[in-house]
Amino acid sequence: MTRPIGYFVHHQGRGHAERAAEIVNAMPERPVTLFCARNDIFPPLGAHVHIETIPSLFEAPADAAPALANARTPATLHCAPLGWSSITRAIATIAQWFDTARPALFVTDVSAELAQLARIASIPCVSVLQHGDRDDAGHMAAYEAALGILAPYAPALEQPGRPAWMLAKTHYAPGVGIDPATIGAPIDKAAARAALGLPVAGEIVLVIAGGGGNGTPATPLTLGARAMPDTQWRTIGAVEREWHETMPGNLHHLGWVDCPATYIAAADRIVSSAGNTTVHMIAAAGRPWIVVPEWRYFDEQLWKARMLDAAGAAVMLDHWPAHGGAWAAAWARADALDLTRQRALVNHDAATETAAWLCTLADAGWAAPDVEILSLLPEQRA
Repeated sequence: MTRPIGYFVHHQGRGHAERAAEIVNAMPERPVTLFCARNDIFPPLGAHVHIETIPSLFEAPADAAPALANARTPATLHCAPLGWSSITRAIATIAQWFDTARPALFVTDVSAELAQLARIASIPCVSVLQHGDRDDAGHMAAYEAALGILAPYAPALEQPGRPAWMLAKTHYAPGVGIDPATIGAPIDKAAARAALGLPVAGEIVLVIAGGGGNGTPATPLTLGARAMPDTQWRTIGAVEREWHETMPGNLHHLGWVDCPATYIAAADRIVSSAGNTTVHMIAAAGRPWIVVPEWRYFDEQLWKARMLDAAGAAVMLDHWPAHGGAWAAAWARADALDLTRQRALVNHDAATETAAWLCTLADAGWAAPDVEILSLLPEQRA
């Protein structure tokens, strides 16, 4: 019997669920159990995939013990509060599944604590690697304990300072989690505008806010739109309004939409945060692009934006423009970008290649005792 694969999916934002779904759907011969605090954030899943809903590891339950809230956290852990019955139940659920399912592999996207739990429970683990300052004891313990590391971005976006032993077991999956059709055959701009009921002529700036925070501040956008009166500005995602903003008539907030790739295709220029899915959808389309990173733990978006800028794929701003002149300067830089560098950051086959890598890694772990795991994975050598 083929040993199953387990997969923990963080429920913040949408990127974790989208890339997990695309990867596991590409391994139909392998039973997969997804562990997540929400079961409503996933795209359609194959019949071989089961979602096991667990309590959130990050939101305090009603019966949390307040006297334990200030207990010191070891350097090897990030989020490990004491006295949370919800965490106890989540860990018990996963540990029980380890015991009964005897999985070949457990993927964590992302939790340093669960990566270490898998290792302690004697279950081979793969840790998802994200951008950011992650050289702390907790992250490094998770990476060192892992059989492999999955980086959902292109090698060109790898940040400096990763140890050689990490890179030697890292598999890069550029663009995993976005619709492969938008990579192989990007949507035609005219067709996208027709589908959305937008004018074929005229310039459109699209502003994309991610799903992991409070939203993009609206006031800087009013400044950018007012400075370009002949250009239509549209926002998708969450926007945070302020009482003192004066919104011009060419700025329209659309909220959440079901077809962000179509809006990207319809646009002439893009402004976005640096969420992983957002980044790869834009890169697949290729547009003059300004990135303003949102606050995230470990400066994840800050580092991703830095690497996009360093790769010549986008223009990073460390804060929102505060006047029209700042917008003009940023657009001048964005208009000079080589858009082929953006499209090189996505791979049409990222999901199938990643699924194959995970299955090979899973099988290698249970192979004959004289087989060296990394010898079965030559593509992982640095």
